[in-house]
Amino acid sequence: METDLIEAEWALVSDLFDQRGKRGRPADHNRKLMVDACCYVVRTGCAWRLLPRNFPPWLAVYRFYKHCAEANRFEAMHDRLRKQWRERVGKAPEPTAAIIDAQSTRSTAQGGMVGFDTGKRVKGRKRHLVVDALGLLIAITLTAASIQDRDASPEVVGRAVVKAPGLAKLYADAAYAGRCAQAVESAHPNLKAEIVCHPAKRSTGTPHDSQFSLWPTQPSPGFVVQAKRWAVERRHAWNECARRLIAQP
Repeated sequence: METDLIEAEWALVSDLFDQRGKRGRPADHNRKLMVDACCYVVRTGCAWRLLPRNFPPWLAVYRFYKHCAEANRFEAMHDRLRKQWRERVGKAPEPTAAIIDAQSTRSTAQGGMVGFDTGKRVKGRKRHLVVDALGLLIAITLTAASIQDRDASPEVVGRAVVKAPGLAKLYADAAYAGRCAQAVESAHPNLKAEIVCHPAKRSTGTPHDSQFSLWPTQPSPGFVVQAKRWAVERRHAWNECARRLIAQP
């Protein structure tokens, strides 16, 4: 299937999922098939019980997924692939600049955290992301959609700094300006927050806050790519390709 890992891809991450050693009971199902089944569920959004018959039994796949998720193996896979991709495009393995943003998504009948985002008019949950300059995920936290972006920023920024200790610059939109940005800089002295103002912002007067280093010189009509922040906006679009993430984080 199109969601299956090719052999070259599996060779990069197989050690994370096949850690049985010489002792113990042999695995009942091929580990690559199990990972392929997990990728299929994420990409297509189908229920576990509706997995195609060419995959192992759905209950075995679900238990495998739950075990790997609790052991942070998928997270470790993502971190490894992020570093490899950065090296491939000629960048240092660890990022020094990041972008923060949040996206609200509707909830499902399965329950969980639920709130109402009055700005986006969405009832559900909110994903708070920190990505590098390429749009590759560094850290994520989930909250109810009613939680303001600035209130959720300390946790997700803290996770990002743990993942990438070399972060020196954090770009954000106006929702994180003021006390929020000051709190981030206070909690992480080596991290400088810079606010990217929306090109369509109508503002009278001159900004004096040093955070607004990317303030537009004049309002721009129509769609304009926001400096630096376009990478996280593209990340949101990439997330929508995984159907399981459209209705729930």
